[in-house]
Amino acid sequence: MGRDKALLPHPEGSTWLERTLLLLGQLEAPITLLSRHPAHLALAPAPITALAEPPPWEGPLLALHRLMQRHPGERLLLCPVDMPDLSLEVLQTLLAAAAASPTRLHLAHDGERLQPLLGLYPSSAAIRAHLAGTVERGERRLQSWLATLPARAVPLDPRAIRNVNRPEADQPAAAP
Repeated sequence: MGRDKALLPHPEGSTWLERTLLLLGQLEAPITLLSRHPAHLALAPAPITALAEPPPWEGPLLALHRLMQRHPGERLLLCPVDMPDLSLEVLQTLLAAAAASPTRLHLAHDGERLQPLLGLYPSSAAIRAHLAGTVERGERRLQSWLATLPARAVPLDPRAIRNVNRPEADQPAAAP
C-alpha cells in the first residue's frame, strides 16, 4: 500500500483501525490490540487493552503466540485491520460456526481460499504448546503452522472479508 493500512481513512469515517475496533466492540467481549506502532496504540479507546508488541516483529504467527501466552485458556478472535468491508454479521457468523466446537480452530474462507487472519484460535494448553514449539523452531509462516493442525473453514461473504493490499483495491466492494 505504501502507507500504514491501519491509519488509512475509512469511507465510514475515522481510520481502518478505529473502524475495526468499533466493530469488534459490538461483540461485547474483551479486546486486546497488539501493535508495534505507538500511533495505533494511541487510537485504542477504553476499555481496549493496548499492548506494545516487543521486537522482533516477524509477522502474525509470532503475534498470535504472544497473545496466546497472555490469554491462556481463552478463545481468541484474530482480526486483521485490512478487511475494510468486514461486518458485524460476518463476525457473528464466524462465532456461531465455532460455538459447537470451541476447542477447534475456525478460519474464514472466502470461497476460494482461507483467510486465516480472521479466525477463532483456542488458546488451550495443547495449542499454545504446539505454537510455542513451532515458534522456537524458527517458523514464522502462519500458513505453515496451520497446515499441522485440524481447522474448520467457515464460508463467509467474500466481499465482506476481502483483504486489501493494493491502493487500487482500496474501494468498497461492489454489491452483487
